[in-house]
Amino acid sequence: MALDTMEAEIVPMTAVPTEPYQRRWVGEDGQQHHAWEDPTIGVSIPSLMLARAASDGGATILRKKDRGIWKGVTWSGLAHEARRVGLGLKALGFAPGDVAAVLADTSPEWVFADLGILGAGGISAGIYPTDAAAQVAYLLENSGTRVLFVENEEQLDKALEAKASCPALIRIVIFDMTGLRDLDDPICEGLDAFLARGGAQDASGWEPGIAAIDGADTAILVYTSGTTGPPKGAMLSHRNILFQIVNGSRALDQRRGDERLAFLPMCHVAERVAGIYQALYAGTISNYVEGPETIAENLREAQPTVMGAVPRFWERFYSRIQIEVQEATWAQRMLFRWAMAAGYRRADAMLAGRAPSLPARLNYAVASHLVLGNVRRDIGLDRTRWAFVGAAPTSPELIRWYLALGVELLEVYGQTENGGLATIMPADAIRLHSVGRCVPYGELILSPEGEILLRGEHVFQGYWKDPQKTAETVRDGWLHTGDMGELTDGYLRVTDRMKDIIITSGGKNVTPSEIENELKFSAYITDAIVIGDRRKYLSCLIMIDHENVEKWAQDHNVAFSNFSSLTRADPVLKLIQGELERVNNKFARVEQLKHFRLIEHKLEPEDPELTPTMKLKRRFVHEKYSALIETMYENA
Repeated sequence: MALDTMEAEIVPMTAVPTEPYQRRWVGEDGQQHHAWEDPTIGVSIPSLMLARAASDGGATILRKKDRGIWKGVTWSGLAHEARRVGLGLKALGFAPGDVAAVLADTSPEWVFADLGILGAGGISAGIYPTDAAAQVAYLLENSGTRVLFVENEEQLDKALEAKASCPALIRIVIFDMTGLRDLDDPICEGLDAFLARGGAQDASGWEPGIAAIDGADTAILVYTSGTTGPPKGAMLSHRNILFQIVNGSRALDQRRGDERLAFLPMCHVAERVAGIYQALYAGTISNYVEGPETIAENLREAQPTVMGAVPRFWERFYSRIQIEVQEATWAQRMLFRWAMAAGYRRADAMLAGRAPSLPARLNYAVASHLVLGNVRRDIGLDRTRWAFVGAAPTSPELIRWYLALGVELLEVYGQTENGGLATIMPADAIRLHSVGRCVPYGELILSPEGEILLRGEHVFQGYWKDPQKTAETVRDGWLHTGDMGELTDGYLRVTDRMKDIIITSGGKNVTPSEIENELKFSAYITDAIVIGDRRKYLSCLIMIDHENVEKWAQDHNVAFSNFSSLTRADPVLKLIQGELERVNNKFARVEQLKHFRLIEHKLEPEDPELTPTMKLKRRFVHEKYSALIETMYENA
């Protein structure tokens, strides 16, 4: 049910609002809710851009490091570049409601293309740069993409391989023409040529065209990661997105003057909605990394004030610090352990809902000054006011470790289908084993079966070209998430995906994500999948952290010649067995892992075992490694 059909109190009560105002109502969950509206930005993402360009034209909103120098883009510059792209599209006959897609790493050019597509009244779709040609072909054909923006020669090769199966595709625009001087294909052109054609167009209709966009129009297609089947295109309207970013920025206290690091894939809802769109509304400067290999370096340079990322990102910094501590001198190790002990005392007091004692506060202040502050600066988080983690289950111990370090890492929960943010952990009342409370502008209840249901104006329009799946997912206005949960004092605990719950042959229900989270907290384990449905006991497949395990093997004189031999080395197997025993001690006997196997192939982003967000595809892994799995049950 849309919020505007509910009885609501509008504060302040004005006939024609000219500033943000608030609506309040009591939801079906029995809780008080409120949602903010901001009429000053119009009803679409491009109208937000024009409003900000008019009021803050000279202010920097994006930065990108180029040849060692951080260069800024102002609001006026952003609006100018978006208009150039939009007029270039119109010159091709691109019409409102048409689809254009971007296949590139996260960059300002991605944003220019995206806003230009939206400003032309089109629907913007994103494709992961790690997708193989076959996946690119599927997404282009399924979306009916007419114009495709690609980053470089590498991405162009995929597009050219896919174009034969994409009859709607009329143009491929290339950001970087390096190595493509001799390209001779009538469907392809460089970005400069594309923009020059647009520059010859009459620009007088640009702003009236943006004014004609309706808030109910579909703005973006965000394709799900395809963990259990072909990706589905989730349709988010301008209204869905604006509702989410206006309210999300308030709920997270994101504001003008903040800075963030932009590096997550733009085609994922986290970076698209909770990232760049929310930053545009809040006035937060987005600092774009030079490339995936420079994220750590650029993070240290930018020192963002707000930060969001997936668990894998936060786990890697934890693992790196653990390895560095092991390599430090005895005195340095002792000093770090003392400082972290002081941090843990402070963190545990916060988690218990009480203020640390005066001695504990003084101890932590000294520890932060001497040690922890240096660690935060080394990572790039010393200015961070808050950080959030989401998009996948997170180990509670990881949250506690960052709290001890002095970083408030807040777990959030949401889905593509609700614009990315459904719950937020309160910074002043953090609870482990929970993803926080429902956002005040939405509603959350549990079905009789324990499924998490969401409602609000942030819930998507449905799946592209799939009304049947849409009808299955949104029923009576409630988004059926497919996640199982528990509610305690308003705090949500996500137990697991409904389809992932393991029922052993003895009838015991096991939530594998809890065990997998504990395994991933190890510095030597990147990912794991627990096995055991309809079996006598649990086992698991493990993907090792290549860099850390390789370093450990070198330090301990373990002989290996490649990744496969590394995973077979007996000392490495004993190392992982020790990590397994550490995890087993935290669980009841029926939940303990009896056997494990290491995945002997080093997985890269383009491998079919991984989603674009680098999560193992449970069903695919079960099928591909079925023979390996059976070796753990030969004598069962």
